[in-house]
Amino acid sequence: MLLGGGYVILPLLQSELVEKKKWINSDELCEYYALAQSIPGIIAANTSIFVGYKLKKQLGAIAAILGIITPAFLSIIVLASLLREIVQYNFIQSIFWGVGIGVIILLFLAVKEMWAKSITDRFTCVVFLAAFILSANFKISPAIIIVLAIISGIIYKEKYEKNILRGEDDLS
Repeated sequence: MLLGGGYVILPLLQSELVEKKKWINSDELCEYYALAQSIPGIIAANTSIFVGYKLKKQLGAIAAILGIITPAFLSIIVLASLLREIVQYNFIQSIFWGVGIGVIILLFLAVKEMWAKSITDRFTCVVFLAAFILSANFKISPAIIIVLAIISGIIYKEKYEKNILRGEDDLS
């Protein structure tokens, strides 16, 4: 029973941290979220650590991680004892089906948010397509794809900066 993982929390983070609390801006959220995906651990917890650290340094990071992990931990303890008994009922199976549909919508919203911030020009579109093809068709490790994307970005930036210095601002 997989309900979307860390990706479904992006719309909630956008709403709470950017729109309501205004602790960070949308670009910072996108950067923290991307960093959180590239390091081991829970995406939401990693993102919260970055936000907490930005606001209150080490104490903020500690408070953020405790704040995001404690409710889930306590809920799992309580629900685990009940879940074994109730999961056999058709009504509960229907609830999980409905939750699955909700997760699909949240995943779509997360992709939409990340797409708008990440795919900004021809180069980033090519990197995305290459990463997608390598991941989907060749089953290459995400870590290798991330390293290749970083190297591509460094090479592109170097070439772009050289062209700017020469007065050429388009890499077409």
